[in-house]
Amino acid sequence: MNDAIPVSDSTARRLQARLAHAQSTGRLPSVTAGLVRDGEPVWLGSYGGPAVPGHDPHDVQYRIGSITKTMTAVVVLQLVRDGRIALDDPASVALGEVGYADRTLRQLLSHGSGMQSEPVGSWWERSAGLSFDELVAANDGSRAVFRPGERFHYSNLGYALLGELVARLLGTTWWEAVRERVLTPLGMARTSYLPDGAAAQGQSVHPYDGTLVAEPATDTGAMAPAGQVWATIEDLARYAVFLGQGHPDVLSADELAQAFAPQAGSPEDGLGGAHGLGFQVMAGGSGTLAGHTGSMPGFLATVLVDIKRRTGGVVLANATTGYSPARIVIELLDELERSEPTIAAPWVPSSGVPAELAGVPGLWHWGNTPVVFAMAGTDLVGSRNGVEAYRFAVRDGRVVGTTGYHAGEELHAVRREDGSVAWLDIATFIYTREPYDPEAPIPGGHPA
Repeated sequence: MNDAIPVSDSTARRLQARLAHAQSTGRLPSVTAGLVRDGEPVWLGSYGGPAVPGHDPHDVQYRIGSITKTMTAVVVLQLVRDGRIALDDPASVALGEVGYADRTLRQLLSHGSGMQSEPVGSWWERSAGLSFDELVAANDGSRAVFRPGERFHYSNLGYALLGELVARLLGTTWWEAVRERVLTPLGMARTSYLPDGAAAQGQSVHPYDGTLVAEPATDTGAMAPAGQVWATIEDLARYAVFLGQGHPDVLSADELAQAFAPQAGSPEDGLGGAHGLGFQVMAGGSGTLAGHTGSMPGFLATVLVDIKRRTGGVVLANATTGYSPARIVIELLDELERSEPTIAAPWVPSSGVPAELAGVPGLWHWGNTPVVFAMAGTDLVGSRNGVEAYRFAVRDGRVVGTTGYHAGEELHAVRREDGSVAWLDIATFIYTREPYDPEAPIPGGHPA
């Protein structure tokens, strides 16, 4: 990986202690973890018995489970970006009239399809995989548990449909699409479909005896897009860097931000978690963490990024114990922030006010509420009581909200004959220089 300034020795000690505590209390035969910051790895650690004796633990493969789903989602989102299909198209556009293909890509990606969680038959994670034709023949769409769009319900089966959709639209296999469109551009050369080279043995830990039972390394066939992939901690750290800042040959940061936006959730999770377009979103860090957990028989994994803090964490373990891999990552990220707090990005002067915003920066009022609009780089930021409330960007000559209540709405600077700005109109929200300006539309002067 690229050279980077590592964490201090004292921070590394505290991180290693956190990892050791997780290994001990979680009864993990081996665990390896890493942290990235500002687009670079800053710490890698491992604890427990060596997964593969005599090999660098950071170059040993583990199964990443449902993190695989995010890779499937990335390729689907590339196809949407490229105009090959739309998020609100049904999967039948590519798959024909097979079971559940009436669900949209958005519903499948966000687990809002209402589909059953697992395919019928022997538990797919521990069984030899079926072909896609065999899979859909056994799952005809009659076992839905909710109506499409009714609520979040995690469905591994839905990702089998998305993987086949990718394969058909690109005229290749799902795995070749992931390798060529995601792994190769990101330099993830030690990520593979089946274990390749040094790879950990998946282990089930007996809850009372403390003994180990080896788990099989299956080829899950048509279900592979839901959880097949193997990776090293160094490769997973590369993936975390991508999730944190985007990559020009995969998805941009803006496109990832759309993928991280919550699409579906369940009442029992409340505000603690939701699901975006292929990605889990959970409370933590600076407010929100995005990424995915993963488990397959004998393995645990997690990748999470904190966009605001420009950090990310990854963990891999060869254990089935009921322990939460996300908990490890969250604890490591919290320890990093306590020990070495995020340094704010430097303020830089604005290059000037775009023509579309001429005369806009300054104090405005919505009714009697003061709002200060000021340039922040190329963006226009609206603040109330010193706290950012809205942000706007100039796009193709239009001033469009990017965050806050006005996200997606267009700001119109209504000008007088002399070119000065009389008021701002944002989807009927009228901002005036004086509270309740009687010359402006409602909420200008009080209605007669």
